[in-house]
Amino acid sequence: MQPKAFVCFVGFVILMAATWCPLLRPFGIITWDLYDLNKPYGMVVLLVAIVGIAGTVLKQYPVAKIAAWIGFALVGLVYIAAVMKVKSSFSFIPFKGLAGTLTSLIKFKWGWYLLFIGPLLSIISLPKKQIVAENV
Repeated sequence: MQPKAFVCFVGFVILMAATWCPLLRPFGIITWDLYDLNKPYGMVVLLVAIVGIAGTVLKQYPVAKIAAWIGFALVGLVYIAAVMKVKSSFSFIPFKGLAGTLTSLIKFKWGWYLLFIGPLLSIISLPKKQIVAENV
């Protein structure tokens, strides 16, 4: 395996592992990973990571490239959805001060870094398709 392909493989493994890392900590009581936020969405991200690993190991770099971009887009979408959900989770409370205080008690954790680093590492390090010269 080429060094760039190995780094791409590591990026997909990081993406897979990041689905179980803490992402949100509401009220300092529990931590939520991607499966606690949205289980089907977490399964899709896990499936994309597995397809990327298979594409890298089998030297199907176009498949790995597509999986890396899809993984990055999915992580971006889930981050935007989490931010919007946190900002609007206490909008039903008529007292803005209390709603703001409760919203500030929901903390984003370090798992987001891994969720973004995994696909970025895979995108950056994807080896180019090798051109085989034909003997004429």
